[in-house]
Amino acid sequence: MAAGGRLGVGNDPVYDGSRCFQPFPFPAATLAQQARIRELAEQLDAHRKRQQAQHPSLTLTDLYNVVEKLRAVQPLSAKDQTVNQQGLASVVLSLHQQLDAAVAEAYAWPPALPEAEILTRLVRLNHERAREEQAGHVRYLRPAYQAKGNKEQGIGNTVTQADLALAVSPVPSSPIPFPTELAQQMQALRDALQQATQPQTAAQVAAGFKRLKAEKVEPLLATLAALSLVRQTPEGYAV
Repeated sequence: MAAGGRLGVGNDPVYDGSRCFQPFPFPAATLAQQARIRELAEQLDAHRKRQQAQHPSLTLTDLYNVVEKLRAVQPLSAKDQTVNQQGLASVVLSLHQQLDAAVAEAYAWPPALPEAEILTRLVRLNHERAREEQAGHVRYLRPAYQAKGNKEQGIGNTVTQADLALAVSPVPSSPIPFPTELAQQMQALRDALQQATQPQTAAQVAAGFKRLKAEKVEPLLATLAALSLVRQTPEGYAV
């Protein structure tokens, strides 16, 4: 509340991105830890989209109200039981618990810490990162984009914590190499769509990578759409 602002007729509290989001100290996760977190997050996203597609009246608010009741081992009403069956809320809870454990491991923290202890540790880590950056060490979230020109990824001389956390990487001005591994290719395509401000055709996505043809991109985008990892619209693909 102290670091945020107010908005609207109701003078509702809102967070200040430059104070509350951009300096967030993400974990220095290994590649294996990153892959595990990504896998669980995508499973969660796909599960929710799939259940909502099957049950159009199912809202995330209703689903998560039931998830929290399951977490607290509280009795479910008749409406809750319906929501539980439609959304498979126990699956949502399980995925969140696995995701929480994976993130805790990436931070090298014990699992299931109290919220107050998590906040204390995050603030402490934020201060540590600020001191590192003053000494010229930056833990880039997307070194392929943010640390271009540096011999050692994750090391910089002028980028601040606020700059670092602008992790929504800018669209590169020139085409970049396309990964050779299938999993990395799929992630690269999804990243490209996330950076776009509007739906993209296969040709538009391919243009962002060196020597990549739309014919190769199209089936990969179709697979991502089938997995509910991207959306296919009349104008193209989007996240």
